Amino acid sequence: MTGMHITATFEITGWQQSTYDEPTDGPPLGEATITKAYTGALQGTGHVRMLACQTGENPTDGAGYMAQERVIGSLDGKTGTFVLQHGACGGPGGTEQYGFVVPNTGTGELATLVGTCRVEHGEITLDYHLG
Repeated sequence: MTGMHITATFEITGWQQSTYDEPTDGPPLGEATITKAYTGALQGTGHVRMLACQTGENPTDGAGYMAQERVIGSLDGKTGTFVLQHGACGGPGGTEQYGFVVPNTGTGELATLVGTCRVEHGEITLDYHLG
């Protein structure tokens, strides 16, 4: 099957954050449980667990995150669930991002979903195909 490309928007509807490691020297490490509402070609809810580190007041000073997210809803009209793994790491020289559909995590009409994603503030792009 030919690969598909979609862009969808999301709104963060819940965010609970805590610090799990706060050394006397060095940046603190945090975690957050996040919920998202997706609209567009991807419609539904995302349930995210994220780990993060930020070295200064501004994320461009140095920051990184990694997350796993279960998406429940529909993708281009096909319903089911799937798991994304995504993250980014950056500083003054720029930011590197990654994102994947975790293989064999799809259910329902999305059971054979594979692909990559890019998560930005309020937007996700997904390049995928259904095997």
